[in-house]
Amino acid sequence: MWGVDAIERWRGELAAWRIPGYILAGAEDSPWVLPRPVFTRRADRQLATPEGASLPAAWDALDPPGSVLDVGAGAGSACLPLAPRCTGLTAVDADAELLAELDRRAATHGLAARLVHGTWPAVAAEVAPADVVLCHHVLYNVADLEPFVTALTGHARGLVVAELADRHPLTALNPLWRHFHGIDRPEGPTAEDAVAALAELGIHPTVRRWRRTPAAEHPDPEALVEVTRRRLCLPRTRTAEVAEALREHGHLDGETRDLGASGSGIVTLTWPGTARSGAGR
Repeated sequence: MWGVDAIERWRGELAAWRIPGYILAGAEDSPWVLPRPVFTRRADRQLATPEGASLPAAWDALDPPGSVLDVGAGAGSACLPLAPRCTGLTAVDADAELLAELDRRAATHGLAARLVHGTWPAVAAEVAPADVVLCHHVLYNVADLEPFVTALTGHARGLVVAELADRHPLTALNPLWRHFHGIDRPEGPTAEDAVAALAELGIHPTVRRWRRTPAAEHPDPEALVEVTRRRLCLPRTRTAEVAEALREHGHLDGETRDLGASGSGIVTLTWPGTARSGAGR
């Protein structure tokens, strides 16, 4: 793709993930399923046993303690482990049920969260700057990176901490798309593509690579099968076939990890914010 800049390449690679119309037209259920238990279970694991490079980066930036803005907060896996150093929390998410889950968990840790229901950067004007801005596992859903990242950076007095899988998470489903539909799906973008796009915006992040400990993300194998069936636009009558294909590809052996959530290979990107320093810690 010579002559195409990194931001446009990112946009084009995400656009390539559109499901072909003839397949989408035959879907009995929406493939845009949000498996909320994946997010709540991940939040509970992070609260019980924190891991990864993103948490210590944010923790160190909150010395002295300060305010946190979590964009795409889900159930709070990124922000809630920071509670001991958090003087104020704002959580932004497009899913009201996940925000409610975050609110319940925050209360048990003595943290009052301001919940903002909406998408970023559409709601950015409603949100005050914070000392640390978090954005975990959202970038692969953002085709228009420039306004999104600019708003993140402009809301951080100290540090932006962005976490993403090393490659587009839906690539884990590619063998199943070939199996059931006989089509090849995209292989990108990747975290390296995100870094290249950020560079075009004048942002040169610190990059830390790490691996998440494998763990069950669905409450049971049936939940993984159902989510996968819907993502593949297959009818309910083929549920048993989906289960068999998942088993053949090693996805029902043990952990029932979600295909389409963040995989075990994770990248943490950090860069300084541009919001004015001062009161608010």
